[in-house]
Amino acid sequence: MFAKAAAWAHRNLPTRESLERNRLLRPVAHRVLEPALWRFTRRSVPRGVALGMVTGILFPVAQVPLSALLALPLRANIPTAALTTFITNPLTTPPLWVAAYWIGSRLLRYEGATVHVGETWLHWLVSQAGPSLVVGLLTLTTVFAVTGFAASALGWRWWIVRKWRARALRRAGPAL
Repeated sequence: MFAKAAAWAHRNLPTRESLERNRLLRPVAHRVLEPALWRFTRRSVPRGVALGMVTGILFPVAQVPLSALLALPLRANIPTAALTTFITNPLTTPPLWVAAYWIGSRLLRYEGATVHVGETWLHWLVSQAGPSLVVGLLTLTTVFAVTGFAASALGWRWWIVRKWRARALRRAGPAL
């Protein structure tokens, strides 16, 4: 499954070379195409995951360009940030927003989420649904970003330890 996801990302994500040829990016190409932002390192990948979670959950449109733009000052990995924004898609966004509303209404202690007689939908949206949704989205974003950062940092560490062990076994040679 990981191989399929990696192949899909390789086919669909913009490459450094395609961005280099883009005429709209020429004025800022020296910043966007900085090699450190495209290299997969133990520091840049978790930053990219956290940034992708934040832009993917909080911003319903232009998630990939926004994550790429925010990756510049945060020194996050641009491909990782762009790929992680796909956590939200037409299938995952509605349950995410319902969960955010539920969490926000619990945190703000709203008991009923129904429109009362004589109350307009706009009043309900501004007084209960809007604040609950915003608080819930901020809570979910924080939890997802911190969890994504920690999981990717631990995953990176696990991967490096496996490489070290394999290298040590190769150097030790076959056991007699």
